[in-house]
Amino acid sequence: MITVHHLNNSRSQRILWMLEELEQPYEIKRYERDSKTMLAPDSLRKVHPLGKSPVITDGDLTIAESGVIIDYLAHTYGDKASLPSPGTQQWIDYNYWLHYAEGSLMPFLLMRLIFEKVKTSPMPFFAKPIAKGIADKTGKQFIGPQIKNHLDFIEAHLGKNTWFLGDDISAADFQMSFPLEASVARGIVGPDRPNIRKYVKHYQERAAYQRALEKGGKYDFA
Repeated sequence: MITVHHLNNSRSQRILWMLEELEQPYEIKRYERDSKTMLAPDSLRKVHPLGKSPVITDGDLTIAESGVIIDYLAHTYGDKASLPSPGTQQWIDYNYWLHYAEGSLMPFLLMRLIFEKVKTSPMPFFAKPIAKGIADKTGKQFIGPQIKNHLDFIEAHLGKNTWFLGDDISAADFQMSFPLEASVARGIVGPDRPNIRKYVKHYQERAAYQRALEKGGKYDFA
């Protein structure tokens, strides 16, 4: 039996969605973020030394990192006939989106979140305008343009494709779901990017996604 070590409001929600789509039995072990630091509890370190989520256990295996988990589930429990054949363009695209979500897109979204928090964090009054100035300048000159570049790229791709690999849902969609739904929920993706918004709305309305929400609990990005 697969156990999903599920942290509230985290990337582990997409693992629940994938398992629901696969109709694969699993159980959930819940962990709650610290209300002040928003960090995972130390008890997660008993599962994996970094104490991060998602982590799954499957028999004797402990598997961390969303991309690795999603790829493992796709190859172990998915329809192998629907997986891209190695060496094909679709196989390249599958691996590209699997790595792109966390390797290229998420770092800039995370930087944006951190610098926005800097502007509202408690600090000596004389430091506040300096910190805000640095955060604003970094956001406008570096982070903002980078995010725009990535979202324009995704918007164009989804204008030509129903799912990230074409006409059918794939493991790439589970991996890409978290940064996109977080961007929509936080107002980073607005009405000027209708393809991304349509895509997120489309998969969030799926029965499997709704079942994952019911089992996973409160999730701010849906």
